[in-house]
Order: sequence, then C-alpha cells, then structure tokens
Amino acid sequence: MPAQLEHAIGNAPGFARILAGVDPREVASRAALAHLPVTRKADLKELQRADPPLGGLNATPVPKLAKLFVSPGPIYEPEGHAKDWWRLARGLFAAGFRAGDLVVDTFAYHFTPAGSMLETGALALGCTVVPTGVGQTEMQVATLADLGVNGYMGTPSFLKVIVDKADEIGADISRMRKAMVGAEYLPPALREAMRARGMHVAQMYATADLGLIAYESITPDGAVNPGLIADESIILEIVRPGTGDPVPEGEVGEVVVTTFNPDYPLIRFGTGDLSAVLPGYSPCGRTNVRIKGWMGRADQATKVKGMFVQPSQVAEVLRRHGEVARARLVVDNAGGQDRMTLRCEVASGGDALARAIVETIRDVTKLRGEVAFFAPGTLPNDGKVIEDARKYD
Repeated sequence: MPAQLEHAIGNAPGFARILAGVDPREVASRAALAHLPVTRKADLKELQRADPPLGGLNATPVPKLAKLFVSPGPIYEPEGHAKDWWRLARGLFAAGFRAGDLVVDTFAYHFTPAGSMLETGALALGCTVVPTGVGQTEMQVATLADLGVNGYMGTPSFLKVIVDKADEIGADISRMRKAMVGAEYLPPALREAMRARGMHVAQMYATADLGLIAYESITPDGAVNPGLIADESIILEIVRPGTGDPVPEGEVGEVVVTTFNPDYPLIRFGTGDLSAVLPGYSPCGRTNVRIKGWMGRADQATKVKGMFVQPSQVAEVLRRHGEVARARLVVDNAGGQDRMTLRCEVASGGDALARAIVETIRDVTKLRGEVAFFAPGTLPNDGKVIEDARKYD
C-alpha cells in the first residue's frame, strides 16, 4: 500500500491534490487507510471537467493508454495494455470457465467497457471469444448453435431472451453449459431455470472504473456458494454512507475500493453501492472476505422544503454527538408538510440531549428536525441513512 500511494501521488496529479500531506510510509494498515479521504464515483464528472480527460487520477499518460471509454455523464474510463487489465479472469475461473472454452460475449462493445472487460478476462484465461455484443437475437442463437458455443457472458435478461428464442425456433444450444452474468439483478428463478437446463449461472460485481470487485464461485454440482468473494487484487472496505468510516462486519454500508492498478491507481474509491461483509469463508476454499452482493445505492440525498439533505450531513450530526451510535433521518409528510425525524440509537437519552441534537440538525441542514431515541441495535440494518417515507396519494 505505501508503494502504491507513493506511485499515485508522484504520477497522478489528481491524487497528488487529494492526498496532499499524506506520508505513504505511514499507511500500512487498514486502520491507517481509513483516515484517507474517499473519492466517490459521483465526484468524477466534476474532477474530469476540471482536469480533462480523467481528472488527473491516471498515473499513465493518456497517449500511453490502450483505450478510453465513455459512460453516461459523460464519465471517461481508461484501459491499459496489461493482460487482463480489468482482472476478470479470476471471476470467470471461479464460475467454471476454462482454457479451450468457446464463449460468446454479449456485453456492449461500443462506448462502455463491459464487452472489453469480459473479453480480455476470457482471453487471459485461454478461452476463444465470439464478440457478438448486444441485440440481433436470432443471429445470436444461430451463432450459438452453429459454433457449439459452451459459455455465455452478458446480462441475465439477455440470456433469458436468447434461451427463449432458441426454444421458439427449435435451435440446439444445449452445449452452452456455463454463464457469467452481471450489470443487473439476477432473479433466483432464472438461475434455477437455467440450472434445470444443465447450465450453471454465476454473477460478478464489476464497475467501469475498478474492474472486478467480487465474484461468485460454483460448486462441483453447479450450485452457487453463498456470497461474492472480493477480488484478491483490491482492498475492499464497507463504510457508513456519507463518511469514510468503516462499519462493523455485517452492517450495511457503501462499498469503497482501493486498487493496485499502476495505470489508474484509484485510492479509496467510493462506488455508491451498498453491501455488507458476510462473515466466514466461502465453502469453495477461497479465503478472501465475502460480501452479500449489491444491496442498493448509498446516494440517498433527499430534497426537503426545497433544500437537499445529504448523508454527509447526518454523519456530521453524529460526529458532534458521540452518544449516538447510529442514526437514520426519516422524512415524511404527515399533515401535508415535510417533516424530518432523526432516529438515534443511544444507550440513554434525555431532553437535554434531544434539544442539543435538534439544534445541531438546524445548524447543519438549515432545516428544523425532530429527534426520537431508540435502543442500540434496533434501527434497520439496510445501509439507509436517509429514508424518504413521504406519501403522495
């Protein structure tokens, strides 16, 4: 970690600014890492506008990179020249993909990096890739049948579309026995339906900024082990939304990742996704930390009486009142008017503490709020810092 920080500060101007004053030699533990600032995905658009095209977060100059991708925003993402630059091979291997497999890559190849991410991982593993991209369902089915493709890479919804089309036209795609899916929710019913056809389906968690974050592993009989295993080439933290503070094991929070990528050395990069650490090790034998998977978004900014209230403001209230272990700001509109109530877990509360917290809420948000006290451990463990409970019917 100290070497990667030194590399980022010395070669990526953006991180030289973000990490100004940090001595890399002192960041040699998770506890020390947790003191560094979080750079969130939501910050990228402004960072890139101020220092185009990559916000100064790239340590390799743009002319020496292999590709630049464009995601909605727009947000620009690089790809370097290294083999398996996105680190997808490990996840594909855990899903049962092997050298010699013939796999179809139905992820998009234009603008966004998903197609390239899966292709480079499969090639690094020794697979042969058929780069079909999205759409053209009948042509996809014909390709699978004609070539005897035995592996699928793409979204779960498009996998269902292809299988349904094959059934409709009577095409034989029975040699397709494995699938790696991502980018959207995988319904358990779809996974079971594919398994009944002799195809096992695993999912990965990856982003256009970080590459592979976590992946599922398959049992010998084609079932899936619980949880997603964090990629061994990153440091994964779960932090309280709106802060950079790690939460206890099992508590839902924002996924923050530090990479050791020399081209794009993202340090404490906040994905905006919610998850939680799953205790213990995977039955497959891999010993890295597991997470429960995607559990929602951490960006819970809510407009109240014309003003935005942010998770970071709730975190500031907690920072000023150490008696509060956890809190959840609930916004409702009882009586037709917006109302904020900060539900606080405290060991013991009273009128004096309630009045102090109310005053802090007003100071931090410029809005009036109420306070309700709860016993420790009673608020929902879903990662929500702000809950919009307003009804408009």
